[in-house]
Amino acid sequence: MKNDLKEIIFTADEINAKVRELAKKISKDYENLDFVLITILKGSFIFASDLVRNMDISTNINFMEASSYGNGTTTSGELKIKHDLDIDIRGKHVLIVEDIIDSGITLSKLKNILYERGAGTIKICSLLNKPSRRQIEIEIDYLGFNIPDEFVVGYGMDYAEKYRNLPYVGILKPEIYTF
Repeated sequence: MKNDLKEIIFTADEINAKVRELAKKISKDYENLDFVLITILKGSFIFASDLVRNMDISTNINFMEASSYGNGTTTSGELKIKHDLDIDIRGKHVLIVEDIIDSGITLSKLKNILYERGAGTIKICSLLNKPSRRQIEIEIDYLGFNIPDEFVVGYGMDYAEKYRNLPYVGILKPEIYTF
Protein backbone atom coordinates (compact mmCIF):
# COMPACT_ATOMS: atom_id res chain seq x y z
CA MET A 1 0.00 0.00 0.00
CA LYS A 2 2.80 2.42 0.80
CA ASN A 3 4.04 2.05 -2.79
CA ASP A 4 0.72 3.54 -3.96
CA LEU A 5 1.55 6.82 -2.23
CA LYS A 6 3.27 9.79 -3.78
CA GLU A 7 4.30 10.97 -0.31
CA ILE A 8 3.34 10.89 3.36
CA ILE A 9 2.18 14.36 4.40
CA PHE A 10 1.38 13.72 8.09
CA THR A 11 3.10 11.05 10.15
CA ALA A 12 1.41 9.08 12.89
CA ASP A 13 3.31 11.14 15.49
CA GLU A 14 2.20 14.45 13.94
CA ILE A 15 -1.41 13.26 13.83
CA ASN A 16 -1.32 12.01 17.43
CA ALA A 17 0.06 15.35 18.67
CA LYS A 18 -2.66 17.26 16.80
CA VAL A 19 -5.40 14.94 18.10
CA ARG A 20 -4.24 15.52 21.70
CA GLU A 21 -4.25 19.28 21.10
CA LEU A 22 -7.77 19.24 19.63
CA ALA A 23 -9.10 16.96 22.40
CA LYS A 24 -7.79 19.36 25.04
CA LYS A 25 -9.55 22.35 23.39
CA ILE A 26 -12.79 20.43 22.93
CA SER A 27 -12.72 19.17 26.53
CA LYS A 28 -12.35 22.73 27.78
CA ASP A 29 -15.07 24.15 25.50
CA TYR A 30 -17.62 21.39 26.23
CA GLU A 31 -16.97 20.96 29.94
CA ASN A 32 -20.29 20.82 31.84
CA LEU A 33 -22.33 20.87 28.60
CA ASP A 34 -24.79 18.23 27.42
CA PHE A 35 -23.23 17.47 24.07
CA VAL A 36 -23.24 14.82 21.39
CA LEU A 37 -20.19 13.99 19.31
CA ILE A 38 -21.38 12.81 15.89
CA THR A 39 -18.82 10.79 13.97
CA ILE A 40 -19.28 10.84 10.20
CA LEU A 41 -18.61 7.36 8.90
CA LYS A 42 -16.62 5.82 7.52
CA GLY A 43 -13.62 8.10 7.06
CA SER A 44 -13.54 9.76 10.46
CA PHE A 45 -13.95 6.69 12.68
CA ILE A 46 -10.24 6.40 13.56
CA PHE A 47 -9.88 10.15 14.13
CA ALA A 48 -13.01 10.27 16.30
CA SER A 49 -11.89 7.24 18.29
CA ASP A 50 -8.50 8.76 19.05
CA LEU A 51 -10.09 12.14 19.77
CA VAL A 52 -12.55 10.71 22.31
CA ARG A 53 -9.85 8.68 24.07
CA ASN A 54 -7.89 11.90 24.57
CA MET A 55 -10.82 13.91 25.93
CA ASP A 56 -11.25 14.19 29.68
CA ILE A 57 -14.99 14.88 29.77
CA SER A 58 -18.08 12.70 29.50
CA THR A 59 -18.99 12.22 25.86
CA ASN A 60 -22.19 11.03 24.21
CA ILE A 61 -21.12 9.48 20.90
CA ASN A 62 -23.30 8.76 17.89
CA PHE A 63 -22.73 7.97 14.22
CA MET A 64 -23.95 9.02 10.81
CA GLU A 65 -22.88 7.85 7.40
CA ALA A 66 -23.44 10.70 5.00
CA SER A 67 -21.73 11.63 1.76
CA SER A 68 -22.10 13.65 -1.39
CA TYR A 69 -19.28 11.71 -3.09
CA GLY A 70 -20.36 8.08 -3.43
CA ASN A 71 -17.47 6.12 -4.93
CA GLY A 72 -16.09 9.05 -6.89
CA THR A 73 -13.39 11.59 -6.13
CA THR A 74 -15.61 14.63 -6.76
CA THR A 75 -18.93 15.62 -5.21
CA SER A 76 -22.23 14.82 -6.87
CA GLY A 77 -23.84 17.66 -4.91
CA GLU A 78 -26.52 15.31 -3.56
CA LEU A 79 -26.34 14.33 0.11
CA LYS A 80 -27.06 10.70 0.85
CA ILE A 81 -27.55 9.56 4.44
CA LYS A 82 -26.80 5.85 4.60
CA HIS A 83 -26.87 5.55 8.40
CA ASP A 84 -28.73 8.01 10.61
CA LEU A 85 -28.54 8.97 14.27
CA ASP A 86 -30.37 6.84 16.79
CA ILE A 87 -30.83 9.61 19.38
CA ASP A 88 -32.79 12.83 19.74
CA ILE A 89 -30.49 15.86 19.43
CA ARG A 90 -33.11 18.48 20.32
CA GLY A 91 -31.48 21.18 22.44
CA LYS A 92 -28.12 19.40 22.45
CA HIS A 93 -24.73 20.89 21.68
CA VAL A 94 -23.53 18.93 18.66
CA LEU A 95 -19.93 18.42 17.59
CA ILE A 96 -19.59 16.90 14.12
CA VAL A 97 -16.31 15.02 13.64
CA GLU A 98 -15.24 14.73 10.02
CA ASP A 99 -12.12 13.37 8.35
CA ILE A 100 -11.79 15.97 5.59
CA ILE A 101 -13.68 18.99 4.38
CA ASP A 102 -13.41 19.47 0.64
CA SER A 103 -16.28 21.17 -1.20
CA GLY A 104 -18.23 21.95 2.00
CA ILE A 105 -21.43 20.60 0.44
CA THR A 106 -21.81 17.53 2.67
CA LEU A 107 -21.32 19.42 5.92
CA SER A 108 -23.42 22.40 4.88
CA LYS A 109 -26.39 20.15 4.09
CA LEU A 110 -25.79 18.01 7.16
CA LYS A 111 -25.72 21.06 9.45
CA ASN A 112 -29.05 22.23 8.00
CA ILE A 113 -30.59 18.81 8.67
CA LEU A 114 -29.32 18.74 12.25
CA TYR A 115 -30.59 22.26 12.94
CA GLU A 116 -33.99 21.23 11.52
CA ARG A 117 -33.94 18.38 14.05
CA GLY A 118 -33.52 20.90 16.86
CA ALA A 119 -29.80 20.89 17.64
CA GLY A 120 -29.00 23.73 20.04
CA THR A 121 -25.56 24.45 18.64
CA ILE A 122 -23.39 22.78 16.03
CA LYS A 123 -19.62 22.96 15.79
CA ILE A 124 -17.31 21.14 13.42
CA CYS A 125 -14.05 19.31 14.06
CA SER A 126 -12.14 18.11 11.03
CA LEU A 127 -8.76 16.45 10.79
CA LEU A 128 -8.14 17.89 7.30
CA ASN A 129 -9.28 20.89 5.32
CA LYS A 130 -8.87 21.37 1.58
CA PRO A 131 -9.81 25.07 1.17
CA SER A 132 -8.88 25.25 -2.53
CA ARG A 133 -11.85 22.99 -3.38
CA ARG A 134 -14.46 24.82 -1.33
CA GLN A 135 -17.80 25.42 -3.08
CA ILE A 136 -19.72 26.37 0.07
CA GLU A 137 -18.02 28.22 2.91
CA ILE A 138 -18.15 26.34 6.16
CA GLU A 139 -16.71 27.31 9.52
CA ILE A 140 -14.36 24.76 11.04
CA ASP A 141 -14.19 25.22 14.81
CA TYR A 142 -11.48 22.64 15.47
CA LEU A 143 -9.04 21.96 12.64
CA GLY A 144 -6.14 19.57 12.40
CA PHE A 145 -4.36 20.49 9.17
CA ASN A 146 -4.87 22.34 5.90
CA ILE A 147 -3.84 20.33 2.85
CA PRO A 148 -3.28 21.03 -0.85
CA ASP A 149 -5.62 19.88 -3.61
CA GLU A 150 -4.42 16.28 -3.59
CA PHE A 151 -6.25 12.99 -3.06
CA VAL A 152 -5.29 11.71 0.39
CA VAL A 153 -5.75 8.38 2.13
CA GLY A 154 -4.88 6.80 5.45
CA TYR A 155 -5.91 7.27 9.07
CA GLY A 156 -9.46 6.18 8.20
CA MET A 157 -9.68 7.78 4.76
CA ASP A 158 -9.92 5.53 1.76
CA TYR A 159 -9.98 5.08 -1.94
CA ALA A 160 -12.32 2.25 -2.98
CA GLU A 161 -12.39 1.05 0.66
CA LYS A 162 -8.60 0.59 0.75
CA TYR A 163 -5.86 2.39 2.74
CA ARG A 164 -8.02 3.19 5.81
CA ASN A 165 -5.65 1.24 8.06
CA LEU A 166 -2.56 3.32 7.29
CA PRO A 167 -1.43 5.07 10.52
CA TYR A 168 -0.50 8.23 8.61
CA VAL A 169 -1.98 10.43 5.86
CA GLY A 170 -0.48 10.21 2.41
CA ILE A 171 -1.11 11.52 -1.09
CA LEU A 172 -2.32 8.76 -3.38
CA LYS A 173 -0.56 8.52 -6.74
CA PRO A 174 -2.95 9.74 -9.46
CA GLU A 175 -2.44 6.61 -11.56
CA ILE A 176 -4.13 4.61 -8.78
CA TYR A 177 -7.46 6.50 -9.00
CA THR A 178 -7.57 7.80 -12.59
CA PHE A 179 -8.37 5.72 -15.60
